[in-house]
Amino acid sequence: MDWDILAEHYLAVGHQVITELREPIEAVANDLAERIRGGRKVMICGNGGSAADAQHFAAELTNRFLKERRPFAGLALTTDTSALTAISNDYGYEQVFVKQVQGLGQVGDALVAISTSGRAKNVCLAVEAAKAMDIHTIALTGGHGGELVDLVDTVLSVSITDSTPRIQEGHGLMIHLLCERVEELLA
Repeated sequence: MDWDILAEHYLAVGHQVITELREPIEAVANDLAERIRGGRKVMICGNGGSAADAQHFAAELTNRFLKERRPFAGLALTTDTSALTAISNDYGYEQVFVKQVQGLGQVGDALVAISTSGRAKNVCLAVEAAKAMDIHTIALTGGHGGELVDLVDTVLSVSITDSTPRIQEGHGLMIHLLCERVEELLA
């Protein structure tokens, strides 16, 4: 492992998130806080490592991040194994998030779609379903952002790299920044 290159990539990703993405992250945090304040929920989806990020994000909203406060409505669409397997079996894996968005989503909710490449078909289809229901859509992606960037209302992209691990590290930082700011605004 080349530790110097790793450090260079890590610092570059952190720098992009903190400088270039500062205002968009602040805007997303303000939007999510307003939706939560208005009784709406934040649904989050992704595959693989992005599924873990979705669960992490939802847990920080529902439990707490740094402050003792009331729970916020955060829901990872990656956690209900019965729904995931039934939908996959009956309709195909591409529909696994669509069906949940259609069943659980309401006008005014938000959907955070996490995909390092922006090409995950099931995530893109979930965004399309959310848009049809007047659910605000946000992408956490990386590199060029794939098809996802043209589908969502707001894009937060670690565009400085195509490296999946570096993009995921950037997503982790963005998730923490979003949770901290939402908590500051609502707690």
